[in-house]
Amino acid sequence: MPRERAQGDDRSRHRADAQDELLPANPALRLGRYLRSADDPEPVIDPFTRDEAAHVVAVAWRRFPEWCPWLLCGLRTGMRAGELLALQWGDFNWQRRFVQVQQNLVRGILTTPKNHQRRRVDLSHQLAAALRLWRRRQRAAWLAVGRPFPDWVFSSVTGTALDESNVRKAFNRILDGAGVHRRGPHQMRHTFASLLLQEGAPITYVSQQLGHRDASITLRVYAHWLPDASSDRLVNRLDDTAPDGTQTAPATSDDEVQRVLTKWFEISGEPGGNRTHNPQIKSLLLCQLSYRPEV
Repeated sequence: MPRERAQGDDRSRHRADAQDELLPANPALRLGRYLRSADDPEPVIDPFTRDEAAHVVAVAWRRFPEWCPWLLCGLRTGMRAGELLALQWGDFNWQRRFVQVQQNLVRGILTTPKNHQRRRVDLSHQLAAALRLWRRRQRAAWLAVGRPFPDWVFSSVTGTALDESNVRKAFNRILDGAGVHRRGPHQMRHTFASLLLQEGAPITYVSQQLGHRDASITLRVYAHWLPDASSDRLVNRLDDTAPDGTQTAPATSDDEVQRVLTKWFEISGEPGGNRTHNPQIKSLLLCQLSYRPEV
């Protein structure tokens, strides 16, 4: 039996049971969230490097100035493409420097953000300055033609929200002008997340900025861009400090090892706070610390 027909029969059966009050709810509702076909392609994550992002922004300022604020906003906030299109000037808090993401524009329909989660996204100093300059210039341009200033942050020449297709075409023109291979506008979101993680931002903060339900989603998608701590030998941070509060340097000789261990442990021969008061244990520990193998 085809998969679709089997799912349809299950939904019908469970719906009938729910209507007869045999079940408290229909367990077959929205099965698509849990069932995936093996042929479904994995999302392509192809972010810009830091140098690429800076180069693309520079080219946009020079050759496509009308698109640069939109581009910079996408790279510095990690908003989804539809969230960028739905931005309005009333969403910004300039004093506290954040934007309230509360709408999403998909196929011309204004709706709530994905997962119906409204969120605050921080604005960097450069982005806040660029957007305020953009607002002043746009206000002056619309005033010059005698038309009201649109509520949309990124509006068309007629004052309406931008069209997704036109935005994608403009993005391709910018990438072509920068000599960078084409990718979709959603990659600006991936760029935002990957660069933040490479800079050491906490995964919880990045997840909050992106609007994910929880940090496990962010970790699963962007684990590849987490900084490599293997060369840092983070386990060294677990070592005790010297009595003066400074981190002790690695010992190189047996005498230095003995001296460092003596500082770490109290004169009694056991770590401070040990609940066991057994002289024999103390003696064994001192034996282990003082043992020097024959060379």
